[in-house]
Amino acid sequence: MTQPSPSPSQPHASAAPSTPPNPGEAAQDPERYWLEHVYRGGARQLTVRAVIAGMLIGAVMCLSNLYVILKTGWSLGVTITACILAFVVFGTLRELRVLRAEFTDLENNAMGSVASAAGYMTGGGNMHAVPALLMLTGTLPSSGWLVLWFVVVSALGVFAAIPIKRQLINIEALPFPTGTATAETIRTLHGHDAEAKRKARLLTLAGVVGAVLVTLREARFRWLRNIPDKVSLPFEILGRKASDWSLSFDFSLLLIGAGALVSFKTGWSMLLGALLTYGFLAPEMVTQGVIPTVTFKAINSWALWTGSGLLVSSGLLSFAFQWRSVARSFSALTGMLRRKGVVSAEVDPLADVECPPSWFPLGFLVLGPIAVVLMAYLFQIPWWAGVLALPLSVVMGIIASRVTGETDTTPTKALGPVTQLMFGALAPGNIAANVMSANATGGVGLHAADLLTDLKSGWLLGANPRQQFYAQLFGLMAGAVVVVPAFHLLVPTAEVLGTEQFPAPAAMVWASVSKLLATGVSALHPTARIGALCGSALGISLVLLERWAPAALKPYIPSASGFGLAIVLPGSSSIALFTGATIAEVLRRTRPTLAEATLLPVSAGAIAGESLLGIALAMAKALGVMPK
Repeated sequence: MTQPSPSPSQPHASAAPSTPPNPGEAAQDPERYWLEHVYRGGARQLTVRAVIAGMLIGAVMCLSNLYVILKTGWSLGVTITACILAFVVFGTLRELRVLRAEFTDLENNAMGSVASAAGYMTGGGNMHAVPALLMLTGTLPSSGWLVLWFVVVSALGVFAAIPIKRQLINIEALPFPTGTATAETIRTLHGHDAEAKRKARLLTLAGVVGAVLVTLREARFRWLRNIPDKVSLPFEILGRKASDWSLSFDFSLLLIGAGALVSFKTGWSMLLGALLTYGFLAPEMVTQGVIPTVTFKAINSWALWTGSGLLVSSGLLSFAFQWRSVARSFSALTGMLRRKGVVSAEVDPLADVECPPSWFPLGFLVLGPIAVVLMAYLFQIPWWAGVLALPLSVVMGIIASRVTGETDTTPTKALGPVTQLMFGALAPGNIAANVMSANATGGVGLHAADLLTDLKSGWLLGANPRQQFYAQLFGLMAGAVVVVPAFHLLVPTAEVLGTEQFPAPAAMVWASVSKLLATGVSALHPTARIGALCGSALGISLVLLERWAPAALKPYIPSASGFGLAIVLPGSSSIALFTGATIAEVLRRTRPTLAEATLLPVSAGAIAGESLLGIALAMAKALGVMPK
């Protein structure tokens, strides 16, 4: 891919930016300062090999995230892992003399933008809404239509990021912590640091170990049939083994690795939630005859309402406490309008580098009608509701981007239920409209925030933002093409969801909210209503305590998201996640330097290795290559 010729005011160097002599200049005019001292217009960036590598690595990370989100409800970080993998691959190819030209830091940054867009195709409600729709209706559109739907929604998010990028990154310099960390990782990798190479080797080794273990566990070799997947905790409840209530230790490195990436507070909150749900509440409901059988699916069908109430109420209240970020989102829009007048009166120094402001309305004029038609044709959403979803998605994109920039957390868990509640009131009883309109606004919000996170890395490294915009479009197409058939392979029918194999907790929550809005509270069992009410009250209480309790007590207040997630996950999953969080916490306290060097690459490698081989084995079983 060709680079634009730099204007006379642009530096033509491809080396790393030097420290300018006058830092005060940045505060007066940050954009011109960046252009003259940081921007590296002549360096290789969005090359063909960066695009191909990004699409391939992003597709792999997308498959990994799909498996993880069906297991845990989370989408894990993509960009940093992708940059480490690309560094390893291209470094190896150079050592083998397959490639001559060095893989530069800006190429790696552009590759990361492609990979991030592809890897996060599971987020933004995509793999919440589609499984929820399957559970609620029993059917889905064909793969081709779903791919088109994902591409259009994600591309709308990319275009929605254009008008707010310069305000949030160039002017306000919001931290976007993941973007900043990615830039630092790329600098370290391409500085030929020995520690970076060690991390790359650890990631690869952990991936191989995870792949081998899942193969031994899932392949069902005759000589391994006596090796258990899980080991029951050593006690009984109502005369039945703890494992019958899903209280067992799971040997999954994926779950242990994911636990190592969350906070210890989230980990012990999940253990507490699992023990209370499956050790006390579920046995009591079985005794009363409310839960008919002692299976995870039967228990989950009842406990889901308590977990959903807790997750939704805590998510909405936490989001409400971020009202300042929301207010700043709209004030930033008025600031941008005022800025347009200033820019029009003088030459815009970044006119040849930034995406033109006109791309935002043009993108929505082209893609917006397609999105409305798809909503009406695929999901029977009234045309007026589809039209309403477009400006709402822009608003959600602005809010999600600012909140992500300030807190590093994209509030999909809150924005999804908000949209569901709105469309539940506007189109009562229309389950598809309720679920998929939330998918549209969530997808736009996530991909707007994702692009801005990548653009923060580029801003720090001196990359061309327009080329990162192109990179994002390449990535989302690769992710959509991969994630849809992979989902159909892993989830051939709705019966697979809500099981110990694929709990799909996020999809279960979305489905429960839609069902509640469509049928009303009266359709629930009285104990489920009480559970939902208690869960909602507990979610609100935990958020308020976390915010207003004395500092000395805050470490002992359970995490609302961790506690709520444990209610809808199998107990074995929560125990494994707690184990990973505990190992990581002990390592951080006793060997902080070692923890810094090993936790991320080892955890990411274990997760990728197990998830990718898990998908490969599922494909082999589906094709009849190996026994089920």
